Amino acid sequence: MYLQHQLCFEVYKAANQFTKLYTKTLQPFGLTYPQYIVLLALYEEDSQTTSSLCKRLSLGIGTLHPILQKLTEKGWLVKSPSATDRRAAHFTLSDQAKQAKPNIEQAIYDKLACSDYLATEGFALKEQIKQLNQFLHNMNQEETR
Repeated sequence: MYLQHQLCFEVYKAANQFTKLYTKTLQPFGLTYPQYIVLLALYEEDSQTTSSLCKRLSLGIGTLHPILQKLTEKGWLVKSPSATDRRAAHFTLSDQAKQAKPNIEQAIYDKLACSDYLATEGFALKEQIKQLNQFLHNMNQEETR
């Protein structure tokens, strides 16, 4: 099998291109793309535990923990112990994160709005990728049984 015939390789390249695009756009805010994804999850639902963020973002604790630590150190998140589980911590958005949200959204919009491709093809492509992810998730679940 040749590399150029592999769907996985095209998805991998697309993910890398998104990371590069977002990295440049987020640089003025001092954020990385993975940090932005964590903020997005918290913008949708603030005050989440590490485990709920792992599940929501499909990330392992070893990947997520350093991101949360860095966002906390930079003042984007506030970490507090759980009232019900002493091993768990809750992460909430700081005032800095809440105030920066409109500016971050505008920067992302400005970067992506210049592309007719995403405006015309983006929704259908996102739906296809969601279906692909669900298919792959189901295949992976079958393998663990």
